Amino acid sequence: MRTRILLCAATVAVALVAAGNASASTKWLCGPGVANDPCRPSLSTTLYRGWDTRTGETTPKRAGDRGVACFYVYPTVSDQQTRLANKHVDPEIRSIALYQAARFSPLCQVYAPVYRQATVPALQARTTTKSDYLAAYGDVEKAFDAFLRRIGSHRGFVLIGHSQGTFHLQRLIRRRIDDKPALRRRLVSAVLLGGDVTVRKGSDRGGVFQHLPTCKRATQLACVIAFSTFNDTPPDLSLFGRGGSGADDLLGLPHGHGLETACTNPGDLRRNRSAKLTSVVPTEPFAPGTLIAAGISLLGLQWPTAPTTFIQSEGGFTGRCSHAGGAHVLRIASAPGTPVPNASPTPEWGLHLVDVNIAQGDLVRVVRKQIRAFHREVP
Repeated sequence: MRTRILLCAATVAVALVAAGNASASTKWLCGPGVANDPCRPSLSTTLYRGWDTRTGETTPKRAGDRGVACFYVYPTVSDQQTRLANKHVDPEIRSIALYQAARFSPLCQVYAPVYRQATVPALQARTTTKSDYLAAYGDVEKAFDAFLRRIGSHRGFVLIGHSQGTFHLQRLIRRRIDDKPALRRRLVSAVLLGGDVTVRKGSDRGGVFQHLPTCKRATQLACVIAFSTFNDTPPDLSLFGRGGSGADDLLGLPHGHGLETACTNPGDLRRNRSAKLTSVVPTEPFAPGTLIAAGISLLGLQWPTAPTTFIQSEGGFTGRCSHAGGAHVLRIASAPGTPVPNASPTPEWGLHLVDVNIAQGDLVRVVRKQIRAFHREVP
């Protein structure tokens, strides 16, 4: 599945042709030159303290070139009735970019490839195969090569993924970055949510990655932010937080004895104290009529309404990493006046469908500080 272009003096011409072909085969959902880029909407935001106290409006500014680009791989969202999606930009793909990636656009130019992902219907029917996952991964790896060519050889980058996107990025990091010092130096951070990143028990690395640790402070570079969200003790058969899943096996990721799922608390990376979280969510409903929209409705979480593109809630939830029930997850609690969301689509999933949004303001804050640290370290 993976392809890797080996450059040598005797085959420069061939390599350049291959690079051009890989770039041409990548279809971008978000990135420079993409019309109606869903990662670059209006950023107008209505602010709330807690759940129902409106405190004003703001519009984050997109600064000039910060010398860092972001590579986003979206989760399982396609409703196409095949095992693998084609590269059509369906409404659910545009919607997930708005929900998960757009708020990072003030920090970096967001690139997001369209890839032939394993679809929601296939996962529901349990018909997804190893070859399906490897085909999807192949698209992501080719897109990453195209991304590196487009941003140049010195620019830093942030990786952002959720669910299936996180699993593909784990494989990408293992194969292309973790043991490559030159690329590790360019990696600002990897935000890998809802995908059971593993570490050795009691360590910050040594599972899926040997060199990249989990982040312990907001100015740390070349580190990983990872968690899955629950607001109750994860059941024994929970899909996340227990160090292994079917996707691990299909993509050749390590799990099992001596490893545990990593959890980093975005509200307090250093001490993991219970912290108020900053939630951000679009006011536009997720693509109506889709399976993910149905799952979101089962959460029973009616966010406040507003005339802006986004709402932002300061302290509507608190969170800390927890080992309760033998699972390592970001355990959140609703503040007084905040609705208590239901696990969706079943208790085994926890709050997977809002992993990114429940603490998106904190994630953006951390990545902003990491980008500033990167500039100080790499002039």
